[in-house]
Amino acid sequence: MAKDRPVYMGPRLRRLRRELGLTQADMAADLEISASYVALLERNQRPLTADMLLRLARTYKMDMSELAGDGGAEQTARLQAVLRDPMFADIDLPVLATGDVAVNYPGITEALLRLHTAYREEQLALADRGVEREDAAEAPDPVAESRRFLGARRNSFPLLDDAGEKLAQEVEAAGSLSAWLKAKHNLRVRRLPPDVMAGSMRRLDRHRDAVLLDDALDGASTQFQLALQIAYLEMRRDFDAVLKDGQFASESGRRLTRRALASYGAAAILMPYTAFAKAVEARRYDVEALARQFGASFEQTAHRLTTLQKPGQERVPFFFLRVDHAGNVSKRLDSAGFPFARHGGSCPLWSVHHAFERPRELLTQWLELPDGQRFFSIARTVTAGGGGWGAPKIERAIALCCAAEHAHRLIYTTGEATPEPTPIGVTCRLCHRSQCMARSAPPIGRDMLPEDFRRTHAPFGFADG
Repeated sequence: MAKDRPVYMGPRLRRLRRELGLTQADMAADLEISASYVALLERNQRPLTADMLLRLARTYKMDMSELAGDGGAEQTARLQAVLRDPMFADIDLPVLATGDVAVNYPGITEALLRLHTAYREEQLALADRGVEREDAAEAPDPVAESRRFLGARRNSFPLLDDAGEKLAQEVEAAGSLSAWLKAKHNLRVRRLPPDVMAGSMRRLDRHRDAVLLDDALDGASTQFQLALQIAYLEMRRDFDAVLKDGQFASESGRRLTRRALASYGAAAILMPYTAFAKAVEARRYDVEALARQFGASFEQTAHRLTTLQKPGQERVPFFFLRVDHAGNVSKRLDSAGFPFARHGGSCPLWSVHHAFERPRELLTQWLELPDGQRFFSIARTVTAGGGGWGAPKIERAIALCCAAEHAHRLIYTTGEATPEPTPIGVTCRLCHRSQCMARSAPPIGRDMLPEDFRRTHAPFGFADG
């Protein structure tokens, strides 16, 4: 019969001792063991026995499961996710060895995770700087900084997911978001006309102990704004913990990122990770059905789908894009590795740019990039604003995209034979499809053909090879 694997929890025991303000000698006296044995336990030179776990739990009035933790499962999953990076592809990294490192050397594991995150952030920063003109002034771009921060972390923040899940349970027990605000912070919710709100959708009025909301907000937006207020009230320390490792050249970049994290926290309250991830599989990623189930908008739900990359509980990784009629990108989130152009427009053959011709209709499309990578995309228009006669509305289109290998898990591909994909490029300046009639510019580094002016089927002729 196989024996149970010894449990080593030295770093966790050391952290517990320091949190209690004890020396090794103090803890040894409490547990009736020698100080040298405590030192051996903390250095992982002795396993933590069941008897010792019981002593710790009884002596310091702790829950056994809290003390034992998850056996390093979360750290192991995070480390394995990082080691799947293509830069490590030629290194033999056995799963058991990865688990041993994560469990027995959590400090080294955390250091490696931080280094990898910093590396990804720097790679994205280099991509941004690579397109700047040499003589241009290097003014910080706060939007690029924020996108870089989110992209380096694949728009996944398990700390916020866990905090949101706990708050969601409290809200459910209270009966509603407004009831929770009243019970926890003595804040009542008031809805006021837009002219009274003076352009604000939400305002916290400390003098009157009230959360003020624009009464033109629809149901999903109202719920989101209340959840957002709860996130700002309850998750500030979590935001600080997430932001502390970020690299920001401007205070505006940090503030924009904090706003993005607050929205993430609000979504984690409205669509708690465990429940949402379970529903996603049950409904096969049907965005509209999921939106109805959780009382969210189509865009909020699509956005939340990009965050489901919690180590050990990953779902289909998605790329999310939001554009206006002119093709300007106002939101971009990536957990799917989609090679979207960081600068310049995207391919006009992508259906997200045609969604405005068929408002509110969901468009599906198979895509193929010049290097052979295939993706599956859904696109639809969404509307912001409105709510009354004369109130301005903004129409945008959003696209949700995943690698073709995951497409069979989506309800949108049920019962259909896979059609020929639409050949698209990342952006015209990087695309080498010579016969594309939608091209707006020739690719960088290709010579124009001498008789290019004679061409009629494609706007630019350039030498192949």
